[in-house]
Amino acid sequence: MRKYIARMSRTMLAATALAAVFVVPAQALEVVVSIKPLHSLVAGVMGDTGTPKLIVKGASSPHTYTMRPSDAAALEAAELVFWIGPGMEAFLEKPLAALGGDATSVEIAWQKSVTLLPLREGGPFEAHSHDGHDHEHADHNDDDDDHAHDEDHDHDEDQATDDHEHGTGPGQHTHGPEEFDMHLWLDPENAAAVVGVIETALVQADPANAAAYKANAEALRGRLEALTGEIDGELEPVRGKPFIVFHDAYQYFENRFGMPAAGSITVSPEVMPGAERLTQIRARIVEAGAACVFAEPQFEPRLVETLIEGTPARAGVLDPEAGAIEEGPELYFVLMRGIAHNLRACLSDEG
Repeated sequence: MRKYIARMSRTMLAATALAAVFVVPAQALEVVVSIKPLHSLVAGVMGDTGTPKLIVKGASSPHTYTMRPSDAAALEAAELVFWIGPGMEAFLEKPLAALGGDATSVEIAWQKSVTLLPLREGGPFEAHSHDGHDHEHADHNDDDDDHAHDEDHDHDEDQATDDHEHGTGPGQHTHGPEEFDMHLWLDPENAAAVVGVIETALVQADPANAAAYKANAEALRGRLEALTGEIDGELEPVRGKPFIVFHDAYQYFENRFGMPAAGSITVSPEVMPGAERLTQIRARIVEAGAACVFAEPQFEPRLVETLIEGTPARAGVLDPEAGAIEEGPELYFVLMRGIAHNLRACLSDEG
């Protein structure tokens, strides 16, 4: 009897082991994200279901980034790709077009729920070049404290989210990307809208984890709402003090929190300002009585030191693309709090 029981036990163990060989574990969704702030929001919505891959890592800037073989391999394996759009990650436009139907590409800038602001041009914000020609416009620096966005630039409410995936959607490119400021994540309300876009795309691609995505997205939106109130209070003591930024990346933050910049050193960080532009900005620092001029960690800080020499202005650092912050779901909150803290510290001479 004992031999029979032992033999049966061995048979059952063998059968269990054989069955285990044929159990295929569920594969996590292959998700690729272009830049750190967007990656943080995607990681927050995905939670424990998987980890999205990031393309622009470390202190690299999307303005000057060059694709690596590992990036191309990640895109080839991707089921879902999130990016802002060609106005931010120009290096991704052709590789994503080449993917064809192998991956769903979600271009965040053209989602109907996301508010886009037009580029500022002229005066302290310099002229942008469209099609090789400079066009001077009036200074669009807004001093309104109501934090409202221009409703004229809202997208058609009848356009569905999935109609705005890369290369599709009615009127997607009615306006060229060069007409809009693509640093849209610097408004927490836009970030909340982006979370909704991410949630929808993930649920469609991976319905088995829909409940987790929905719960994570709802929690993130609550945190973003609290973050807005927190930053608003942080900046209250220095609101109205003039400052100059390195490149014109902060319009969304400025509008949301009533902190208009007095100008920028350069429009695009990949194009360093010439002597004439530096002379203009130095004059603007003096004219506006700028308390601070802010550098960015990815670019040469000595330029700012040269500009403020002999003026009362102090030097600070702002990091709109999170170059100095470790990637992950908390990055967005660290990024936004860091901008608010550094603005307040410099403008109030606290640090």
